[in-house]
Amino acid sequence: MGPKSRLALRLLGALLLAAVVGAVVFRTEIRRVRFSLSMFSGAEMVEPFRSMADFFPHHRVARGPEASELKRGQPIELPENYEYDGETRSTAAFLEETDTTGLLVVKDDEIVFEEWWRGNDETSRTISWSVGKSVVSALVGIAIHEGHIESVDDPISRYVPELEGSAYDGVRIKDVLQMSSGARWNEDYSDLGSDVNRMGRILAIGGSMDAVVTSLEREFEPGTFNRYNSADTQALGMLVVRTTGRSLSDYLGQKIWRPIGMESDAYWLTDDEGMELAFGTLNAVIRDYARFGLLYLHGGNWRGKQIVPSGWVGDSLRADAPHLKPGENPHSDFPLGYGYQWWLMDGREGEFSAIGVYNQFIYVNPRRNLVIVKTSANSDYGLSDGEESYRELESIELFRAIGRSLP
Repeated sequence: MGPKSRLALRLLGALLLAAVVGAVVFRTEIRRVRFSLSMFSGAEMVEPFRSMADFFPHHRVARGPEASELKRGQPIELPENYEYDGETRSTAAFLEETDTTGLLVVKDDEIVFEEWWRGNDETSRTISWSVGKSVVSALVGIAIHEGHIESVDDPISRYVPELEGSAYDGVRIKDVLQMSSGARWNEDYSDLGSDVNRMGRILAIGGSMDAVVTSLEREFEPGTFNRYNSADTQALGMLVVRTTGRSLSDYLGQKIWRPIGMESDAYWLTDDEGMELAFGTLNAVIRDYARFGLLYLHGGNWRGKQIVPSGWVGDSLRADAPHLKPGENPHSDFPLGYGYQWWLMDGREGEFSAIGVYNQFIYVNPRRNLVIVKTSANSDYGLSDGEESYRELESIELFRAIGRSLP
């Protein structure tokens, strides 16, 4: 072998060694990029959804010294079928097709059904996605009650100066809570050029989520059109952090997580600047999601202690303007109603729900004293911009069927 051949072999060996070292050193970053780029592509998401802290920066939400008890009632069987869109459909098939990882039914404050699938169990911390928006709403209500914020009628830019000159300049906090900020936004998960996928690219390669919020321009007069917009919730996260001087994770731990006795630590993903991704990256065990649902079922009261102001809970679950009403609505982009970061259903049972992509749910039916939590990794989610992919309205019909089947 000549000198040139030996040199070439040495160079090749050095390149291979560098590649191996780079893969080891940057394996977290590589996994982060791979995960973010595979979202809404049909890829399997079960394992990543229960291990987000392994490859994303995050803050811990510490549990207290003692967990509150969730009693067990008489176990139930799920209804075999439910009705949706004029058809009778199989419950088991639906749970399979939507890649359900956990389902918990709490009736009269007692667990009557609890099951996990696809390798998840009672210790699995699963990502909330937009279910976490309802948690941010609770923190805003507590911050107002404590005097950090004077009123929901104040402009959000009064407390978050970075929003001056953006779509949020002069917009009432209430309009931001009700997804009616008027900011131009595209939340189509199947569109690679959408604003929400712009957020996804920051998940992949890093950057500031707050910078996305401050860059937005106005499209509608605030308080006139209900457009689902994850940046609105990020703006609310900025509001809580600026006014309390605490991170969202710290404030959540002190004001909700420990006072109601959550059984497990949670964690909240952050951007590279340490700001929580307020629009939906809280990670918790399924029973703790149920506890949060029970907190709202009981008007913000946890076993005799008022955690979230009762008036705030009532206002959060009220569609108090025409553009927020459920049903066919020319001033809304979705058939469900909307409150303060909670979805509202039509009918006489007062149902409301926190809903996240890939079919995460905290569903609450006050009339039936019922809370249902569903965690999922629906790999078809976002492949198209319609209910055939999202299956959110269908999920609600299943929950209603479960409620009707109970004594």
